[in-house]
Amino acid sequence: MGSTPSDIYEELRGALSSTGAEVLLPGDGEKYQESIKRWSDHCEKRAVYPPAYAKQGVDANARQACVVRVTSKHDVTTTILFIREHRIPFVVRGGGHSTSGSASIEDGLVIDLSRMRSVTVNPQNKTITAEGGTLWSDVDDEAAKYGLATVGGTVNHTGVGGLTLGGGYGYLSGRYGLVIDNLLQVEMVLASGEQVIASETDNEDLFWANFGVATAFTFKAYDQPNPVFSGPLIFLPEQLTQVVEFLNEFENKTDGNQALLMGFACPPPARAPIVMTMPFHNGTLEEATAFFKPLIDIGPIANHTTMMPYHALNTCLNEGQGFGGRKMFGGGAYKLPLDAEFVQKLFAEFLAFITREGQNTEDSILLFETLSYKKILEVPNEKMAFANRGEYYNVATVIKWEDPALDDTVRDFSRALLKKTSQSAGIEQDEKVRSVKGVGVYANYVNPDIPASEVYGNNAEKLTELKKKYDPENLFDRGTRLVPRPLVVVN
Repeated sequence: MGSTPSDIYEELRGALSSTGAEVLLPGDGEKYQESIKRWSDHCEKRAVYPPAYAKQGVDANARQACVVRVTSKHDVTTTILFIREHRIPFVVRGGGHSTSGSASIEDGLVIDLSRMRSVTVNPQNKTITAEGGTLWSDVDDEAAKYGLATVGGTVNHTGVGGLTLGGGYGYLSGRYGLVIDNLLQVEMVLASGEQVIASETDNEDLFWANFGVATAFTFKAYDQPNPVFSGPLIFLPEQLTQVVEFLNEFENKTDGNQALLMGFACPPPARAPIVMTMPFHNGTLEEATAFFKPLIDIGPIANHTTMMPYHALNTCLNEGQGFGGRKMFGGGAYKLPLDAEFVQKLFAEFLAFITREGQNTEDSILLFETLSYKKILEVPNEKMAFANRGEYYNVATVIKWEDPALDDTVRDFSRALLKKTSQSAGIEQDEKVRSVKGVGVYANYVNPDIPASEVYGNNAEKLTELKKKYDPENLFDRGTRLVPRPLVVVN
């Protein structure tokens, strides 16, 4: 008789018994249920019995949901070696924020980094080192103690690992580039179980590609002693044309210290459609007021702008963005100037969908992210695997719903709307043009089922070759597909 799932995982428990790591199975009650929680409910994956997979030398008894809450890179190595021995499918969870589902699995093992949240700041060298399970709130708050900051996201409950490895846009990108542009080194565990450091001078090709479990990141930090200007400015739908007119001047006026988000939503309690903007200025109140005066002069129905510490800025959009409920990111790109009539039509189409009776999708948002790309373009697309550098901006949908029966409807609507937006700006290009001007797709806003060439452009070919070097057995087989998965589900 073969071993049982509990026998197999008891072996792993024994190997990790002295480290404080936890090995959780579906029978472990609330602890297990807590461990599979994700930012979006549609990404939560529970155990499936019995597993119906092609054998291919795999220990079928090991195909049971398991979560390993590691506490160190050594725990990760132990777990990776165990995975290799038993040929267990696995994924890695950092902040649990992705809506692609790539941090969850039904029939294998989750390496959960959420207990690795240490942040170390070196004020002399102006560097920040964050463990693989760290959230941006951890980084922002610790850096602020030293009057420092680094490029992060626009909400602070996202994981550092996912945002970084996907490129990473934030309020400071106009001044300092992408998150990944400020990455100095990564500590990671490879598919072989080996622990390595990758940087521009050590394991350079691995730093370029990032194949492994990232257990720590070291970033450049910058002086940020002064508060910043930001906060919501809310407008009526009939003021949209004037807002777009201001947005169209942004590109020519910004010096990299400003950003502007513009979104369409129907927030509670009134559920009335609004145009929400989120201005940002890294400087004095007088400078900010002068820069955004034409926008403020339009006459917002609510003005919550103020000066605030940088680490508080990334909390402004947190409300309504917590864990729970079904959510999906979608991403595209747009160029300035925007045609106001086209934007009006997008607004109407989006509102018609999210207010459709019975869908419960009113908490959704369509967001135009105008974060200056001038600094980002100083780095060529070939410098890193990330290939979304171009003279355009990201546009995103965050759609929320409740009924699982709407999953496909939501996905199809989001893709069609965003495709229309990208096509209107001439973003969709053949692969030769993409490699030079950017793919027009932000990796953190897409599902992993799209071709790798659409996310990485001509960099996909080099990634595939490096994949063979660092993961020849395709142990890391989730996420955007570079090579076919070795295991096939049998219906």
